[in-house]
Amino acid sequence: MILKNLNYPLNFKFKITTLSSDFNITDRNGNYVAYVREKIFKLKDDVIVYNNESKSQEIFRIKANQWIDFNASFSITDLVTGQNFGKLARRGMRSIWKSHYDIFDENDQNKYQINEDNGWIKVFDGIVGEIPIVGMFTGYFLNPSYTVKDSAGKEYFRLKKMPSLIGRRFKLERLIDIDDEDETLVVLSFLMMVLLERSRG
Repeated sequence: MILKNLNYPLNFKFKITTLSSDFNITDRNGNYVAYVREKIFKLKDDVIVYNNESKSQEIFRIKANQWIDFNASFSITDLVTGQNFGKLARRGMRSIWKSHYDIFDENDQNKYQINEDNGWIKVFDGIVGEIPIVGMFTGYFLNPSYTVKDSAGKEYFRLKKMPSLIGRRFKLERLIDIDDEDETLVVLSFLMMVLLERSRG
């Protein structure tokens, strides 16, 4: 399944009324793009992407390939066709300073990279977050952004965490046009990355 005619920016908004890490993806007009649910009490990350909040149709599944792996990778499956859609892989050591992910297509070809734009934000967030009272409000002024590039360094997308108390909202902008299938792969990779980065603080 391909996500077509997406009307940017896309907004990722986490729900605070569920135990699992559920969030909505809507377009600039508030129309549903997808509803994302991470299965809880699983040894491996397991995420289902639905067509909307009613969960009437499962369209993608993203699942970790290992139980524990610093260089974790996550397979993306198209549940409509049953086909492998691609893979997101985190570079472990490099991600200690600035988060870095590789996006692979269904043929295991490295198509794009997601890079955190400013590693200092993570450092300051860790320091300021330890300050009583002040640390509660870092979500309003320490907000990282991430950029998708191809192997030639051309920039395609940028995701930014928006100011909020508990890191509930993210905004995804498309910088230039991209093939529909690659666009779907990048959006799915970003939603998995958001879950991973949010769990790390």
